[in-house]
Order: sequence, then structure tokens, then C-alpha cells
Amino acid sequence: MKPRWQEVEDENLWLKTEFFDYDKDKKTVRQYGVDGGKLPVFVFLDKKGIELERRNGEISKKEILKLIEKYKDK
Repeated sequence: MKPRWQEVEDENLWLKTEFFDYDKDKKTVRQYGVDGGKLPVFVFLDKKGIELERRNGEISKKEILKLIEKYKDK
């Protein structure tokens, strides 16, 4: 998924994304309630840090772009 996200970021320079490793970033994993069931987990947040949507498992570039468009002004 990282190469897919990198491609999306390269096309949307304004986009802010953060990546966390499930095995290494336990504080963040707990903060967002990620249980490790179906990884990766994508948490879309608004500008205030409030969760807007969560997706588990691999998602297509097309789906990523649809979600970004849906939430870009939030």
C-alpha cells in the first residue's frame, strides 16, 4: 500500500498523511483502537483530528482518491 499512497501523495502535494507501523507504534495503535485484525487500517481525520471514516484492508487507488475528494474540505 505504501507505493500506492506515495503515488497519491505525489499527485496531491497538499495532502498530509502519516504512516504508523502496527508492531512498532503501539501508542498510536492504542490511540486509534487498531486491533490488528485486518491490516492495513486507514483512518481518515478532519483538520481537528476527529475521525471521519475508517477502512481496513487494501484499497484501490481509485477508492483512495474518492475518499480524499469526499473529505478534502473537512
